[in-house]
Amino acid sequence: MSKRIMRVSIMLLALLLPVAAVHADERDAAITRTQTATRVLADIMKAPDKAIPRDLLRDAYAIAVIPDVIKVGLVLGGRHGDGLIAVKSTDGTWSNPVFLSLTGGSVGFQAGVSSTDVILVFRTRRGVDSIVNGKFTIGADAHAAAGPVGRNLNASTDVALQAEIYSYSRSRGLFAGVSLDGAVLHIDDDSDAAIYGSGITPRRVFEGGVNDVPAPVVHFRDQLEEYTAR
Repeated sequence: MSKRIMRVSIMLLALLLPVAAVHADERDAAITRTQTATRVLADIMKAPDKAIPRDLLRDAYAIAVIPDVIKVGLVLGGRHGDGLIAVKSTDGTWSNPVFLSLTGGSVGFQAGVSSTDVILVFRTRRGVDSIVNGKFTIGADAHAAAGPVGRNLNASTDVALQAEIYSYSRSRGLFAGVSLDGAVLHIDDDSDAAIYGSGITPRRVFEGGVNDVPAPVVHFRDQLEEYTAR
């Protein structure tokens, strides 16, 4: 190998190493996010009399878990969180999750910082299709109602389930409760690429067209299977 070719090879390697490092960091962050989401879901489902009703989960089309949604406010406020969403197929099994982000702003007299774990239960396909096709705004495209709690739904509660999305939250910090109106959900393409490979679309992930899925991602899917098993 000539000295010139060697120099060119070294230069190319030097250019590629930062890209590889960024990809590895993105993958590690996505896996950590998956593990956190799995823990959040488990904590909420184990809460006595405060769990998401399993009947509601069994009838859901999709579930999004977004840990640590940070809300910062001082007159003008904003929120951001990164999570993942899985859909249920026609045979009742859950897909591998697609990564997504929640962003949004708010205006009002407020001050402080809060962190909230959020779970969204989608009862129809419409909202998920909007997320996949670009973005979905809570409150504009569909309202997110506070979800019922308890191990199972009773008859009177089931009659009242009219919302497309039900939200659950675990808040801590200076804010009491959580309001998601105006928040935008959109696909996190970088995290999807880091986990599943470049060019893999959300629909392909939902339809089972991915291989070599990391164990923490599989564990999240298996946990959903456990909570919705009849």
